[in-house]
Amino acid sequence: MIVFISIIILIMIVSVSALFSSMIDDMIKTSLGNQAMAVAKMTAQKGQIINAFKDSNPSLTIQPIAEEIRKATGAGYVVIGNKENIRYSHHITKYIGKPMGTSNKQVFENSASIIYEGTGISGKAIKAKTPIYNEDGEIIGVSSVGFLTSEVEGKIHSYRIKLLQSAIFILLVGVAGAVIISKRIKKLIFNLEPEEITYLFEEKEATLESIKDATVAVNKDGEVTSINKRARELLKHGRLEKGMRIEHSRLNALIESVMEKQQNTLNHKIIFGDQLYLVDASPILEKQRTRGAVLTIRPVSEIEEIIDEVSKVQNVSDHIRSQNHEYLNKLNTIYGLITLEQYEEARNLISDEVKERQDIVVFLTSSVKDPFIAACLLGKINRSKELKVDLEIDKDSNLESIPAALNTKLLVSILGNLIDNAMEAAVRAHSYGASVKVSFTDIGSDIIFDIEDNGNGIPEEWQDLIFNQGFTTKEGENHGLGLAIVNNALNQLDGEIFISISDSGGARFTIVLPKGNYERGVINE
Repeated sequence: MIVFISIIILIMIVSVSALFSSMIDDMIKTSLGNQAMAVAKMTAQKGQIINAFKDSNPSLTIQPIAEEIRKATGAGYVVIGNKENIRYSHHITKYIGKPMGTSNKQVFENSASIIYEGTGISGKAIKAKTPIYNEDGEIIGVSSVGFLTSEVEGKIHSYRIKLLQSAIFILLVGVAGAVIISKRIKKLIFNLEPEEITYLFEEKEATLESIKDATVAVNKDGEVTSINKRARELLKHGRLEKGMRIEHSRLNALIESVMEKQQNTLNHKIIFGDQLYLVDASPILEKQRTRGAVLTIRPVSEIEEIIDEVSKVQNVSDHIRSQNHEYLNKLNTIYGLITLEQYEEARNLISDEVKERQDIVVFLTSSVKDPFIAACLLGKINRSKELKVDLEIDKDSNLESIPAALNTKLLVSILGNLIDNAMEAAVRAHSYGASVKVSFTDIGSDIIFDIEDNGNGIPEEWQDLIFNQGFTTKEGENHGLGLAIVNNALNQLDGEIFISISDSGGARFTIVLPKGNYERGVINE
């Protein structure tokens, strides 16, 4: 930058100096020409000189007058000549009476006054010639005046010296300014050279595009400053570019919250389209001032394969923990009965427990042919015991003919969320006696599930809102997603959900999945 700025300043100074030098020459020449013409015309109009042309020896009268004019005006020479180009005056007297050095043809033939530059006996000069007229208006001679350029070259040279000094001073100031500006800019860009910045930018773009997760950065005004291909596809079907704004209300609310609090947010759940994503957000800070935010959006569906085994282990762990808690209590009871030698009561308790577990497992394996759905229901039964909720599965329920095209994983997601919500609603309404009932059937052309609880129910004005992402009556973050996930999953399964009042006064959710759509292959992808 120092070299480039200095070169530009030097070129500008040289160009301006050359222009001013040329202008000085032109101005001086023009000024001398005008001055010479003024002296020539003044001389040509003097009556003594005009009358002297009638004398037998005009130079006796004209020479003293011409010399007086030359000395008074500072002219190099003042020459008066007749129509035959014979001099009547000259500052070098030996040239009086001799022919003039330049032709006067243009002056006499065209009756014109002329200014020109030429070299004569006296040297290089700016010259002016004008005709001399008598009383009758006839041309009788010529007045020629010249200002020697050698006399003004010293002044021109002094002007050029001053111009050069100014140019050097401006150049030095410009170079100093270039150094200061360059150091300031280099400090702002972390002492990086332009080629280093270019490499870092290209490296950053390549890194950003190589990230599988959607990554986007916004400034404090909410405008996108950096975005990779995955984010463009996710947020606006490939049409979101730098300088545009994100059109997603929950995402914008998350961005505003992160920038306001200046704190990171991890694993915030947001739905895009029909899928659930985890969003990490971090503020961009500069000297404790928020300049924007960076978002990383990871689809839950793509990380399910990684966490599948962990989820299975966690589910098994939860089931074992809940069963362990329950069995520990019963084991203590059995131990107490044995200690008290109440052997018959101990045998009855053990028999009842074994029978209950066997009945549940036998019922689910015989009535529900899909292992995912059976496992989900069994897990919720174990979970209900931990929450002290009476989870009842209608003994008349049956689910044997499930179409092969039906995505049972989506159905499990729907059932899991609805049963969890039902148990939580029942627990909130009843410290003791919370109950949830589940029934299902595949008789007819539809698969139908009913999940009802004895909670406080759902107000009618909320029934159209509870499926919106973010709507919740619970405190804390990451709520308001369960029913939104249910709604999206139902859309993919081409199913419907209905809300009504249960027999116990709580809420009843009815899920209807038309079997015909799956048998014909007509489903929403």
